[in-house]
Amino acid sequence: MADNNYLDVELHTSPHFSKGQSVENIMLNVVWALIPIVLFSIFKYGLSAIAVIGTTTFSCLVTEFIISRRIARKELGEAESSLGDYSAIITGILLGLTLPAALPLWMAFVGGVIAIVVGKWTFGGLGQNPFNPALVSRIILQAAFPVPMTTWYPAWQSSRFTEFISSTLTTPFMAPVTDGVTGATVLAVMKFDHIFLDSMDVMLLGEPHGSLGEISPLLILICGGYLAVRKMLDWRIPLAIFTAMILLSLSFHLLDEARFPPASFMLLTGGLMLGAVFMATDMVSSPVTPWGVWIYGGLIGFLVVIIRLFGGLPEGVAYAIVLANSVVPILNQLTKPRVYGIKTVSG
Repeated sequence: MADNNYLDVELHTSPHFSKGQSVENIMLNVVWALIPIVLFSIFKYGLSAIAVIGTTTFSCLVTEFIISRRIARKELGEAESSLGDYSAIITGILLGLTLPAALPLWMAFVGGVIAIVVGKWTFGGLGQNPFNPALVSRIILQAAFPVPMTTWYPAWQSSRFTEFISSTLTTPFMAPVTDGVTGATVLAVMKFDHIFLDSMDVMLLGEPHGSLGEISPLLILICGGYLAVRKMLDWRIPLAIFTAMILLSLSFHLLDEARFPPASFMLLTGGLMLGAVFMATDMVSSPVTPWGVWIYGGLIGFLVVIIRLFGGLPEGVAYAIVLANSVVPILNQLTKPRVYGIKTVSG
């Protein structure tokens, strides 16, 4: 008669080894990587930088708390808050870094609400948003408040740590008035006046006029490198972006050196570094296939160059990333690796 004694064995499917990484751990490391960038931005623009980034982060946290407690619990069956995954903090910081230092705080607060409500929870919350929430908010703010969103206050002002930029504390729905001299960004000067700033100056200190996150590209690369080394950032995406931009910019520059800037200028100016390293690499809105990430990055680099040189705006990083986000499902489908042992039958 057969022996009915069975071993008590619990079977699981692969993978059998865990890296010990969780969503919370990855998100927290992204926050740590962003802190040096935020500090440099504060050093560059002073109190107004603290106020703008602080307001967008606070707005994102408050909105996330309200939605997760009041709406999500209807599906989850419990009143849990999703603040502990740090995603709202990252969205708030990134949104703040895409905004000008002179932006009124009430507009920054509205931007935080838009990022969480429209960019994130409209699609179901963390892990389900097809577009980067911070960039969705940035684009909507650009359309809603075009003048404040393109008013660039000069950096390195001697009074930046003793007083706010006058427009920062503008009353809601009142027209902001900025004291002092505002100026055009490096990309605007390039686009409309065909003047190219020394790339090495921008490499170390960032632009003299621009968004809060348009700081030293070298520092952003170092912070992104920290995440890449810890395998919390797909280095292939920024590399594909940079490669596509260099090749396309170099081609235009060789055709007309007086009209089109060199590749180094295109690579180091504007919000490219921050967008390529911290926004295009968003794990939720970027491809998951090996070939998909290369095509995705190349598409972003191509679109940035085309928008900067031939579009109506001098900068196009936000639009390029969001447009590329929209084709990610198609890229994942077209570049899906073939399953071993499966034969595809056509017809």
